Amino acid sequence: MLAAIFTTSRLIPNFKPSLSTFSLVRTLSPSSASRFQVRSMASSSPFKKIQIQREDTAFDAYVVGKEDAPGIVVLQEWWGVDFEIKNHAEKISQLGPGFKALIPDLYRGKVGLDVAEAQHLMDGLDWQGAVKDIRASVNWLKANGSKKVGVTGFCMGGALSIASSVLAPEVDAVVAFYGVPSSELADPAQAKAPVQAHFGELDNFVGFSDVTAAKALEEKLKASGIPYEVHIYPGNAHAFMNRSPEGLKRRKGMGLPDEDEASAELAWSRFQSWMTRYLSA
Repeated sequence: MLAAIFTTSRLIPNFKPSLSTFSLVRTLSPSSASRFQVRSMASSSPFKKIQIQREDTAFDAYVVGKEDAPGIVVLQEWWGVDFEIKNHAEKISQLGPGFKALIPDLYRGKVGLDVAEAQHLMDGLDWQGAVKDIRASVNWLKANGSKKVGVTGFCMGGALSIASSVLAPEVDAVVAFYGVPSSELADPAQAKAPVQAHFGELDNFVGFSDVTAAKALEEKLKASGIPYEVHIYPGNAHAFMNRSPEGLKRRKGMGLPDEDEASAELAWSRFQSWMTRYLSA
Protein backbone atom coordinates (compact mmCIF):
# COMPACT_ATOMS: atom_id res chain seq x y z
CA MET A 1 0.00 0.00 0.00
CA LEU A 2 1.04 3.61 -0.58
CA ALA A 3 1.12 4.30 3.16
CA ALA A 4 3.95 1.82 3.51
CA ILE A 5 5.77 3.18 0.49
CA PHE A 6 5.96 6.72 1.83
CA THR A 7 6.99 5.81 5.41
CA THR A 8 10.51 7.24 5.09
CA SER A 9 9.32 10.71 4.17
CA ARG A 10 6.74 10.86 6.93
CA LEU A 11 9.01 9.69 9.73
CA ILE A 12 11.77 12.17 9.05
CA PRO A 13 10.81 15.80 9.75
CA ASN A 14 12.44 18.29 7.41
CA PHE A 15 13.09 15.42 5.00
CA LYS A 16 15.33 16.49 2.14
CA PRO A 17 15.89 14.23 -0.84
CA SER A 18 19.45 13.07 -1.43
CA LEU A 19 21.18 13.20 -4.79
CA SER A 20 19.25 10.03 -5.64
CA THR A 21 16.27 12.34 -4.98
CA PHE A 22 14.05 10.17 -2.82
CA SER A 23 13.72 6.79 -1.20
CA LEU A 24 10.68 4.57 -1.14
CA VAL A 25 11.85 1.08 -0.38
CA ARG A 26 15.30 -0.31 0.24
CA THR A 27 14.93 -4.04 -0.18
CA LEU A 28 15.38 -5.89 -3.43
CA SER A 29 15.46 -9.66 -3.43
CA PRO A 30 18.24 -11.33 -5.44
CA SER A 31 15.65 -13.09 -7.54
CA SER A 32 13.94 -9.85 -8.53
CA ALA A 33 17.18 -8.29 -9.75
CA SER A 34 17.27 -10.78 -12.58
CA ARG A 35 13.71 -9.89 -13.56
CA PHE A 36 14.48 -6.44 -14.89
CA GLN A 37 12.78 -6.19 -18.24
CA VAL A 38 14.87 -5.22 -21.22
CA ARG A 39 12.44 -3.28 -23.34
CA SER A 40 11.96 -3.82 -27.03
CA MET A 41 9.95 -1.73 -29.46
CA ALA A 42 7.46 -3.60 -31.59
CA SER A 43 7.70 -3.18 -35.35
CA SER A 44 4.31 -1.43 -35.29
CA SER A 45 5.61 1.23 -32.90
CA PRO A 46 5.41 4.86 -34.09
CA PHE A 47 8.81 5.49 -32.52
CA LYS A 48 12.09 5.63 -34.40
CA LYS A 49 15.02 4.24 -32.43
CA ILE A 50 18.22 6.26 -32.61
CA GLN A 51 21.53 6.29 -30.76
CA ILE A 52 23.01 9.46 -29.30
CA GLN A 53 26.70 9.83 -28.52
CA ARG A 54 28.04 11.96 -25.70
CA GLU A 55 31.62 12.04 -24.51
CA ASP A 56 32.75 8.39 -24.26
CA THR A 57 29.31 6.79 -24.02
CA ALA A 58 26.21 6.30 -26.15
CA PHE A 59 22.56 5.70 -25.32
CA ASP A 60 19.39 4.75 -27.14
CA ALA A 61 16.55 7.21 -27.61
CA TYR A 62 13.10 7.00 -29.18
CA VAL A 63 11.70 9.72 -31.42
CA VAL A 64 8.14 10.37 -32.59
CA GLY A 65 6.61 13.36 -34.41
CA LYS A 66 7.15 15.66 -37.36
CA GLU A 67 10.74 16.06 -38.47
CA ASP A 68 10.80 19.87 -38.49
CA ALA A 69 8.60 20.42 -35.42
CA PRO A 70 9.77 22.01 -32.17
CA GLY A 71 11.47 19.34 -30.05
CA ILE A 72 10.59 18.12 -26.58
CA VAL A 73 12.76 15.74 -24.55
CA VAL A 74 10.43 13.49 -22.51
CA LEU A 75 11.91 12.08 -19.30
CA GLN A 76 10.83 8.83 -17.71
CA GLU A 77 9.38 8.08 -14.30
CA TRP A 78 11.40 5.79 -12.05
CA TRP A 79 10.03 2.76 -13.91
CA GLY A 80 12.15 3.44 -16.99
CA VAL A 81 11.12 3.71 -20.64
CA ASP A 82 7.84 1.84 -20.24
CA PHE A 83 4.35 2.01 -21.75
CA GLU A 84 3.34 5.15 -19.83
CA ILE A 85 6.21 7.38 -20.84
CA LYS A 86 5.75 6.22 -24.44
CA ASN A 87 2.05 7.11 -24.16
CA HIS A 88 2.99 10.59 -22.93
CA ALA A 89 5.55 11.12 -25.71
CA GLU A 90 3.12 10.03 -28.40
CA LYS A 91 0.43 12.35 -27.03
CA ILE A 92 2.90 15.25 -26.93
CA SER A 93 3.80 14.66 -30.58
CA GLN A 94 0.12 15.10 -31.49
CA LEU A 95 -0.67 18.22 -29.46
CA GLY A 96 -1.61 21.39 -31.29
CA PRO A 97 0.53 22.02 -34.37
CA GLY A 98 2.69 19.04 -33.36
CA PHE A 99 5.96 18.46 -31.54
CA LYS A 100 8.88 16.13 -32.08
CA ALA A 101 9.21 14.09 -28.89
CA LEU A 102 12.38 12.25 -27.89
CA ILE A 103 12.70 9.82 -24.96
CA PRO A 104 16.31 9.24 -23.84
CA ASP A 105 16.83 5.84 -22.22
CA LEU A 106 18.37 6.90 -18.92
CA TYR A 107 18.40 3.30 -17.60
CA ARG A 108 20.16 1.89 -20.68
CA GLY A 109 17.47 -0.63 -21.58
CA LYS A 110 16.16 -1.69 -18.17
CA VAL A 111 12.60 -1.28 -16.92
CA GLY A 112 11.42 -1.87 -13.34
CA LEU A 113 8.50 -4.29 -13.16
CA ASP A 114 7.56 -3.45 -9.58
CA VAL A 115 8.24 -0.79 -6.94
CA ALA A 116 11.35 -2.49 -5.54
CA GLU A 117 12.94 -2.84 -8.97
CA ALA A 118 12.11 0.75 -9.93
CA GLN A 119 13.65 1.93 -6.65
CA HIS A 120 16.77 -0.10 -7.30
CA LEU A 121 17.16 1.32 -10.80
CA MET A 122 16.64 4.89 -9.64
CA ASP A 123 19.07 4.48 -6.74
CA GLY A 124 21.68 3.38 -9.25
CA LEU A 125 21.12 6.32 -11.59
CA ASP A 126 24.03 8.69 -12.19
CA TRP A 127 22.07 11.94 -11.88
CA GLN A 128 24.82 14.15 -13.23
CA GLY A 129 25.18 11.69 -16.10
CA ALA A 130 21.42 11.86 -16.69
CA VAL A 131 21.68 15.64 -17.06
CA LYS A 132 24.40 15.08 -19.65
CA ASP A 133 22.05 12.67 -21.47
CA ILE A 134 19.40 15.39 -21.47
CA ARG A 135 21.79 17.98 -22.90
CA ALA A 136 22.90 15.55 -25.60
CA SER A 137 19.24 14.83 -26.43
CA VAL A 138 18.43 18.53 -26.72
CA ASN A 139 21.43 19.07 -28.97
CA TRP A 140 20.47 16.09 -31.15
CA LEU A 141 17.00 17.55 -31.70
CA LYS A 142 18.45 20.97 -32.54
CA ALA A 143 20.82 19.35 -35.03
CA ASN A 144 17.96 17.41 -36.62
CA GLY A 145 15.30 19.94 -37.53
CA SER A 146 14.05 21.42 -34.24
CA LYS A 147 14.91 25.11 -33.92
CA LYS A 148 13.88 25.19 -30.27
CA VAL A 149 13.68 22.38 -27.72
CA GLY A 150 11.91 21.98 -24.40
CA VAL A 151 12.18 19.35 -21.67
CA THR A 152 9.39 17.66 -19.76
CA GLY A 153 9.30 14.79 -17.30
CA PHE A 154 7.24 12.96 -14.72
CA CYS A 155 8.18 12.15 -11.11
CA MET A 156 11.92 11.39 -11.33
CA GLY A 157 11.83 12.91 -14.80
CA GLY A 158 10.05 15.98 -13.45
CA ALA A 159 12.91 16.62 -11.03
CA LEU A 160 15.41 16.16 -13.86
CA SER A 161 13.41 18.54 -16.05
CA ILE A 162 13.75 21.31 -13.50
CA ALA A 163 17.44 20.46 -13.07
CA SER A 164 17.87 20.87 -16.83
CA SER A 165 16.53 24.43 -16.61
CA VAL A 166 19.46 25.17 -14.30
CA LEU A 167 22.23 23.01 -15.76
CA ALA A 168 21.49 22.83 -19.50
CA PRO A 169 21.69 26.25 -21.19
CA GLU A 170 20.50 24.70 -24.48
CA VAL A 171 16.98 24.16 -23.03
CA ASP A 172 14.37 26.69 -24.16
CA ALA A 173 11.44 25.74 -21.88
CA VAL A 174 10.52 23.21 -19.18
CA VAL A 175 7.30 21.59 -17.99
CA ALA A 176 7.75 19.41 -14.90
CA PHE A 177 5.23 17.04 -13.35
CA TYR A 178 5.36 16.26 -9.62
CA GLY A 179 9.08 16.28 -8.93
CA VAL A 180 11.64 18.74 -7.51
CA PRO A 181 15.42 18.17 -7.69
CA SER A 182 17.54 17.93 -4.58
CA SER A 183 19.58 21.01 -3.71
CA GLU A 184 22.69 18.88 -4.31
CA LEU A 185 21.72 18.43 -7.96
CA ALA A 186 20.31 21.85 -8.88
CA ASP A 187 18.93 25.01 -7.28
CA PRO A 188 15.74 26.18 -9.06
CA ALA A 189 16.56 29.73 -8.00
CA GLN A 190 19.25 29.52 -10.70
CA ALA A 191 16.85 28.40 -13.45
CA LYS A 192 17.58 29.91 -16.87
CA ALA A 193 14.65 28.57 -18.93
CA PRO A 194 10.92 29.23 -18.31
CA VAL A 195 9.43 26.59 -16.00
CA GLN A 196 5.86 25.38 -15.62
CA ALA A 197 5.24 22.80 -12.88
CA HIS A 198 2.27 20.61 -11.93
CA PHE A 199 1.50 18.96 -8.59
CA GLY A 200 -1.37 17.06 -6.98
CA GLU A 201 -2.88 18.53 -3.84
CA LEU A 202 -2.98 15.10 -2.16
CA ASP A 203 0.56 14.07 -3.14
CA ASN A 204 2.22 12.85 0.07
CA PHE A 205 5.72 12.46 -1.31
CA VAL A 206 7.11 14.74 1.39
CA GLY A 207 9.97 16.97 0.31
CA PHE A 208 9.74 15.88 -3.32
CA SER A 209 6.29 16.55 -4.74
CA ASP A 210 3.90 17.39 -1.92
CA VAL A 211 2.24 20.80 -1.67
CA THR A 212 4.99 22.12 0.61
CA ALA A 213 7.63 21.15 -1.94
CA ALA A 214 5.55 22.76 -4.70
CA LYS A 215 5.28 26.04 -2.79
CA ALA A 216 8.99 26.02 -1.97
CA LEU A 217 9.70 25.52 -5.67
CA GLU A 218 7.47 28.48 -6.48
CA GLU A 219 9.50 30.71 -4.17
CA LYS A 220 12.74 29.52 -5.75
CA LEU A 221 11.43 30.16 -9.27
CA LYS A 222 10.25 33.60 -8.22
CA ALA A 223 13.79 34.37 -7.09
CA SER A 224 15.21 33.16 -10.42
CA GLY A 225 13.51 35.94 -12.39
CA ILE A 226 12.49 33.61 -15.24
CA PRO A 227 8.84 33.17 -16.33
CA TYR A 228 7.19 30.42 -14.29
CA GLU A 229 3.88 28.85 -13.34
CA VAL A 230 3.16 26.38 -10.52
CA HIS A 231 -0.20 24.60 -10.65
CA ILE A 232 -1.70 22.49 -7.86
CA TYR A 233 -4.63 20.22 -8.71
CA PRO A 234 -7.24 19.73 -5.96
CA GLY A 235 -8.17 16.15 -5.15
CA ASN A 236 -5.25 14.67 -7.09
CA ALA A 237 -2.36 12.59 -5.80
CA HIS A 238 1.04 11.65 -7.23
CA ALA A 239 1.28 10.54 -10.87
CA PHE A 240 -2.19 11.84 -11.73
CA MET A 241 -1.25 12.18 -15.41
CA ASN A 242 -1.04 8.40 -15.84
CA ARG A 243 -4.42 7.68 -17.43
CA SER A 244 -3.87 4.61 -19.59
CA PRO A 245 -5.69 1.39 -18.55
CA GLU A 246 -2.35 -0.17 -17.59
CA GLY A 247 -1.34 2.95 -15.69
CA LEU A 248 -4.61 3.10 -13.79
CA LYS A 249 -4.21 -0.55 -12.82
CA ARG A 250 -0.70 0.09 -11.54
CA ARG A 251 -1.85 3.16 -9.63
CA LYS A 252 -4.60 1.13 -7.98
CA GLY A 253 -2.08 -1.52 -7.00
CA MET A 254 0.02 1.15 -5.29
CA GLY A 255 -2.98 2.50 -3.39
CA LEU A 256 -3.25 5.68 -5.45
CA PRO A 257 -6.75 7.00 -6.12
CA ASP A 258 -8.23 7.20 -9.61
CA GLU A 259 -8.40 10.95 -10.13
CA ASP A 260 -10.58 12.78 -12.60
CA GLU A 261 -9.72 12.90 -16.28
CA ALA A 262 -10.47 16.64 -16.30
CA SER A 263 -7.38 17.48 -14.23
CA ALA A 264 -5.08 15.61 -16.60
CA GLU A 265 -6.66 17.30 -19.62
CA LEU A 266 -6.31 20.73 -17.98
CA ALA A 267 -2.64 20.01 -17.32
CA TRP A 268 -2.12 18.93 -20.93
CA SER A 269 -3.79 22.13 -22.10
CA ARG A 270 -1.45 24.20 -19.96
CA PHE A 271 1.50 22.14 -21.19
CA GLN A 272 0.58 22.80 -24.82
CA SER A 273 0.14 26.52 -24.24
CA TRP A 274 3.49 26.81 -22.42
CA MET A 275 5.53 24.83 -24.91
CA THR A 276 3.90 26.52 -27.90
CA ARG A 277 4.65 29.96 -26.42
CA TYR A 278 8.32 29.33 -25.76
CA LEU A 279 9.23 26.94 -28.56
CA SER A 280 7.71 28.88 -31.44
CA ALA A 281 10.54 29.88 -33.75
